[in-house]
Amino acid sequence: MAQSNGSLRRYAVGLMSGTSVDGIDAAVVAIEVGPGHGAGLRAELIAFENRPYPAAVREDIFALFDPRRATVDRVGRMNVLLGELYAEAALSVIAAAGLSPADIAVVGSHGQTIWHAPETERAFGYDIGYTVQIGEGAVIAARTGIPCVSDFRVADMAVRGQGAPLVPFTEYLLYGEQSRTLLLQNIGGIGNMTVLPAGCSEDEVFAFDTGPGNMLIDGLVSKLYPGLAMDRGGALARQGRVNEALLEELRREPYYGLPLPKSTGRERFGAPYVEKLLAFRAGHGLSDVDLVATVTKLTAWSIGDAYRRYVRDRYAADALIVGGGGSYNPVLMSFLKEEMQPHGMSVQTQEEIGGSSDAKEAVAFALLADCAIARRPNNLPSVTGAERPVVMGKISY
Repeated sequence: MAQSNGSLRRYAVGLMSGTSVDGIDAAVVAIEVGPGHGAGLRAELIAFENRPYPAAVREDIFALFDPRRATVDRVGRMNVLLGELYAEAALSVIAAAGLSPADIAVVGSHGQTIWHAPETERAFGYDIGYTVQIGEGAVIAARTGIPCVSDFRVADMAVRGQGAPLVPFTEYLLYGEQSRTLLLQNIGGIGNMTVLPAGCSEDEVFAFDTGPGNMLIDGLVSKLYPGLAMDRGGALARQGRVNEALLEELRREPYYGLPLPKSTGRERFGAPYVEKLLAFRAGHGLSDVDLVATVTKLTAWSIGDAYRRYVRDRYAADALIVGGGGSYNPVLMSFLKEEMQPHGMSVQTQEEIGGSSDAKEAVAFALLADCAIARRPNNLPSVTGAERPVVMGKISY
């Protein structure tokens, strides 16, 4: 840890594997905090790598999304295996940064979500909400020699929060502006929106999952085009036409109208949903590319609908900044600009403002881990619905 001009500078590693199961994002981040309580925080991305999962590992992870196949032995084995893979990713990105493990204060690992059920159900007299992320932090700490913070979501859920989304806490620290209201939209497997009102305090930030991001697009492409995992560059959607009848039916999905706070995942928009789309295609004579174009439009519509439904009447936004894999799909971005154009806001990607769509969430978990090590609360109750601020993350040494 270096100290200069009264500020402290330290290095952290963030590891992220999202609902798309593309691979492991690993970032080395230099964190600098000025002197005094509440002083400004800066996070500089030093190095970033993405390590795709081996095909067989990715296949086994997908099997765990089906509760009938997620037996305790399979979950336990994958939990440890992912710990090994995450540790390798951490060591690799540290070397790419020209640093050694001894230079790193902490590793923050989101883990791989295999189930997320934040809506409580009554069981044996208790209201139970639960979530499962795997990728053993103790293995990461043992292999790297660096303290590891993992399993973040459960602390928020223990105080009646949704356990998601978690990134808005770091977006508040890094992106807030005094004069502009910003929307930060991540389009990973699931889409999530963070609202940063101009000059806001922590308790004025709110955020929620907008619905499917790339999940339905990727799910359809992998079924319709064996060997492909995504619609790279929107090449398939560009060839198709949006089917308005199907789009109108998909807009009736109850999730879009649920009150805030809310979050969702593969349990709602995963394989069974994709099978329903394929059944509609078979019964109505849609082409493959028309189906891909329609769900691409749905993702853009769900973001626009979320703004109109939950944000516009409270805060008229000045700009929408898009990150995540969806920002690289020009057809999706074009649909999104069409959605937002009537509201008079600019739509930009992370790259267009000097950031990194790929690294953004890995950077966030480096910051969340840094807070956990310092015993600083790192959730936003205004976002997750938690009863109070808590320190999220389990620490392994």
